[in-house]
Amino acid sequence: MSFPPQIKVPATYMRGGTSKGVFFRLQDLPEPCQVPGEARDKLLLRVIGSPDPYEKQIDGLGNATSSTSKTVILAAPTQPDHDVDYLFGQVSIDKPFVDWSGNCGNLTAAVGAFAINGGFVAKDRIPDNGICTVRIWQANIQKTIVAHVPITNGEVQETGDFELDGVTFPAAEVKIEFMDPADGEGAMFPTGNLVDDLDVPGVGTLKATMINAGIPTIFINAEDIGYKGTELQNDINSNPKALAMFETIRAHGAVEMGLIKDVAEAASRQHTPKVAFVAKPVDYVSSSGKQINAADIDVLVRALSMGKLHHAMMGTAAVAIATASAIPGTLVNLAAGGGDRTEVTFGHPSGTLGVGAEAKEVNGQWTATKAIMSRSARIIMEGWVRVPGDCF
Repeated sequence: MSFPPQIKVPATYMRGGTSKGVFFRLQDLPEPCQVPGEARDKLLLRVIGSPDPYEKQIDGLGNATSSTSKTVILAAPTQPDHDVDYLFGQVSIDKPFVDWSGNCGNLTAAVGAFAINGGFVAKDRIPDNGICTVRIWQANIQKTIVAHVPITNGEVQETGDFELDGVTFPAAEVKIEFMDPADGEGAMFPTGNLVDDLDVPGVGTLKATMINAGIPTIFINAEDIGYKGTELQNDINSNPKALAMFETIRAHGAVEMGLIKDVAEAASRQHTPKVAFVAKPVDYVSSSGKQINAADIDVLVRALSMGKLHHAMMGTAAVAIATASAIPGTLVNLAAGGGDRTEVTFGHPSGTLGVGAEAKEVNGQWTATKAIMSRSARIIMEGWVRVPGDCF
């Protein structure tokens, strides 16, 4: 019995923010995988090492967390005045599917650098020294993102002294602007309310802010579900009952937001929406042992991604936090002290993060013009990833 040899696919392994992913140029993928569909999904699953019933992804580049089971495809821009198209695929760890329903805000920090290195940005737009502005079309959610990438001697500057809680080592700062960050074509608040009463069987009726900004997100109060907002990963992820509760909340919220028609559909849409819980600031100790003082933050936020509590904060969820905090009356805004604000510093399991947003009410509808945050990124490895020739 003969077996096909492995093939080599050009790829770059990058960290962006508090996530890692495998980056591809569309033209470098095998021809059957250059279009959306089963072949592409099978290739990416094999690259990452999924589906893995052991949930370790030993036979691939994934690291068995939602933050590291990620893929990115960059292509020539389809929109005028943009440099590159950015398509994100969240790869399930233990199930055979890739979720294309949303963006990854953390990996966005690496997209600008990859676009420059990959030849997508015109050379006359790259300074010898300074900042290169990369105009990104986020193809999953049809939105513009602007990355400000530092350049030294004509090349991307990756090393620096910018520190990001959740990332061990400092690096160069990359500023990201999410333009008109409301996700999708519908209203920012799909139910029409800043706060809803969300009926969740087996849990109860919860106050919820359901917002489409950065990524569809359901915010609830920590105290309403028996938490303090200072929880670390193990407090949630070691408790199957808690994880089941959050998934039930997520599924019923997704129906209310119009993302799915029936709660049963949530199982095949793991990436969106997110569920997060908020609380007023108190002192706590982060996962690294760092003391976080209540006086240094505005609000506590914990968020779940792909069914588990995130070790820090998803970039897209940070956009949702920034936007919701800027709108008086949302649960995030109220937990942060209420009133008008254009920036917020929140505490997450790994530390703190400051984000900004601009929002306004027009004809009774809230809109956001932009959300801003700083991240960092670097290449970890580049060359080829090998996969069995028959995997797709």
